Amino acid sequence: MLVTYLEASRDLCETDSILFGAALAVCRIIGAKLSRAGRATGQSSAIPAWRIRIEERIAKARALIGRLICFRSGNTRPRIVRTVRMAFAGTNVSLSQPDIMQKLTERIDDLKQRIAAWGKRIRRYTERSTRFNQNRLFQSDQKRLYKSLERPIVSGTGPAPNQADTVAIWRSLWSEPVNHSEGPWTEVVASQCASITPMDPVIITPDDVAEAVRRAPNWKSPGLDGLHHYWLKGFMVCHSVLARQFQEALNQKSLPSKEVQK
Repeated sequence: MLVTYLEASRDLCETDSILFGAALAVCRIIGAKLSRAGRATGQSSAIPAWRIRIEERIAKARALIGRLICFRSGNTRPRIVRTVRMAFAGTNVSLSQPDIMQKLTERIDDLKQRIAAWGKRIRRYTERSTRFNQNRLFQSDQKRLYKSLERPIVSGTGPAPNQADTVAIWRSLWSEPVNHSEGPWTEVVASQCASITPMDPVIITPDDVAEAVRRAPNWKSPGLDGLHHYWLKGFMVCHSVLARQFQEALNQKSLPSKEVQK
């Protein structure tokens, strides 16, 4: 059925609408659950259960350290004393023995070492997960990887420039004609480039489309059209139509600007 509709497609917008309708029809036929709010974040981005447990241990250990320090400083409120007794439960340490301050210091140091060990475990996981994601992203989308590695641009904290001054600066650069005097080096470069063979015209074939789609992840977040790569892989009859329409857009040096209506 797709062949008939795709042959009558005039541009990429119509082709995308046809493919989206076909995907929607397949989902309704097989009874797949559809989401109107867009694809939700997958489980891979959720915090692992073991990390949540470690973070809870760290929070409890820090709270216990705070109460032990309060008791060592002379705070003998019943709640503090009860917490200190629970900290030494199962040991032969008594709050009335002479070296209780030393025992408190040892207990506090032990808890700090445990917190440091748990923190290192989380950092090791984070570093390993980051390396794994970067390696996978390097194989699928190198441009996106390099963009994520760039340092964020820190905007200035001073006052914003005046709008009239900004308009005057750019108007002086782009609105007033300027006669440039080219140097002799331009002639040298032009003579050297004269012998360069022009690049062959780009010809987009159905095999090129199939190869590009094959390397794309199946369920990566779609664009405005809402069409995942999975459907472009399954509807192989669209590859020749997409190749022809991409070639037309390349030759005309323009892409459809109208949003797809679904």
